[in-house]
Amino acid sequence: MERGLMWLPLLGAFIWLARAGANEYQKLEAYKRWAAGFDRYKYDIYSVIGIKDRELSWGKPTKAEPKDLQTFSLDRVKQIDLIVDDKSVDLDVPPASGKKINLRFQFADSDLVSDIPFTEVVMASEWAKFLKKAIEPVE
Repeated sequence: MERGLMWLPLLGAFIWLARAGANEYQKLEAYKRWAAGFDRYKYDIYSVIGIKDRELSWGKPTKAEPKDLQTFSLDRVKQIDLIVDDKSVDLDVPPASGKKINLRFQFADSDLVSDIPFTEVVMASEWAKFLKKAIEPVE
């Protein structure tokens, strides 16, 4: 009986891991359904992003569909900055890591800003470069 009680915490850990894995799998499946209509898209634990034509949509991943969805046109964007630990960083020389990573969008027609969270600096930097090229005027 003592040996059985010793294994009980390990069994609990396995059950917790299985539930966490199933939960993440359900989020990924919901994201795949949501992302099907976009030209380019991204998933991580903090946010999902999709871009179709010049419309960017983003929200928070859930087991059903992304929640708190926001959509805006890239035509409205005046500036895109990569913010790492509350400091704007150079896209060509981003830091190796950071605790709080956001893409900040400033709009031309208002003082509003929109921050999209990321888990990796490299991924955020690549998206910022891509989106900056997309908002450059075509000559």
